[in-house]
Amino acid sequence: MTSTDRRREFGAYLAGLRRHSGHSQRRFAATLCAVSGAQSITRNEVSRWERGVRIPDVWLPAFAQVLGVPLYELEQAAAYARGDARAALPGVAATLADLLPDGDALERSGPCGRRVGTAAVDGLAARVHGLRLADDMLSGGDLIVPAFRELRAAVRLFRESHHSEDTGRGLLVRIGELGQIAGWIASDAGRGADAERAYRLGISAARQAGDAVLVAQLAGSLGYHLSNSGREREGLELAKAAVAEAGPDAPAATRALFLDRVAWAHTRVGEHRPALRALGEAHAALDTTDGAPAPTWAYWVSREELEVMDARVFTELHRPLRAVPLLRDVLGRYDATHAREMALYRSWLAVALADANEPEQAADEARRVIDTSGDLTSERTAERARTVLRRLKEFEDVPEVREVLADFGHLLLA
Repeated sequence: MTSTDRRREFGAYLAGLRRHSGHSQRRFAATLCAVSGAQSITRNEVSRWERGVRIPDVWLPAFAQVLGVPLYELEQAAAYARGDARAALPGVAATLADLLPDGDALERSGPCGRRVGTAAVDGLAARVHGLRLADDMLSGGDLIVPAFRELRAAVRLFRESHHSEDTGRGLLVRIGELGQIAGWIASDAGRGADAERAYRLGISAARQAGDAVLVAQLAGSLGYHLSNSGREREGLELAKAAVAEAGPDAPAATRALFLDRVAWAHTRVGEHRPALRALGEAHAALDTTDGAPAPTWAYWVSREELEVMDARVFTELHRPLRAVPLLRDVLGRYDATHAREMALYRSWLAVALADANEPEQAADEARRVIDTSGDLTSERTAERARTVLRRLKEFEDVPEVREVLADFGHLLLA
């Protein structure tokens, strides 16, 4: 693990403690000032600590007092962040490789445990869906520990319990679904290697279960992750393979989702016409009224979400006259409690406004992005904030932009 990874984990640990105490970043800064007698702690400084840019050694006694955490625990966490091999981060999530058994994670170890039936499958399904719903409201850094814990427990249940063939298939399907949501959460937390392992474990489970649509969901999710992680060609191949795996008879919502990912993957490699064609195919797929019902995990796929992807593609293709109206319309109807998505969508709007030569409006959206994402443990939103700030640097002579860069330019150093 690199020193940067350790610092990021330390920052996520601090952010979790703060949120659990009920403090916003701004209120936490003010409380630390009151406790320590200092006047120099600002929300921006708290943000630096929570992103792992700095380690707040001198402030740890004040942290302990405000957060109600033993000082020795904070000191151990700080030592971990500095690279002390003897220190451990309290409560940190182990990597997926640490959590799962050596060799084939899904190889049965023999019927040495209790007998389980459909009730176990149904209970696991409910917990998987609970993680999905939690992900609508929370960020990767908040959920990675419970997501990995559930994935490990599901694999152990499959490997070690007595169960019928039908129950075993049901467990494999749930492991596949857990692999997908755990991979998504790990990616959002900035744990790319763990995300890839979770997706691949899920693919293996879904294949053993014979669930082609779930295999496609996992392959497409992995492809999307790779497209956004500098491996654009691999991402495109996986996105296209997901569509083929699901086949033409896949439920309408899932086929639309898989085609949307193809559109994004083409965009990331600079293939404009195939990207626009895939967008049109995604909308046509969602319009299909016959066919199989959508699985539970596709509950969020809607016309609104397709329009967001349309706008993202148009933004990447530097077509702001098409992107801006779409994003404004979606944002006007979107659930404001979904803070991460609001921040992400506003980030695309900010870039599109900059492309439209509207730097004042872009600066206003940039400020909203950063204000919304300040309390999130999401590497996705952090990277999008940096992308917006980099785009705005072209307009440094505009007063509104200059003010935003003065307030938040330090984020580019993260």
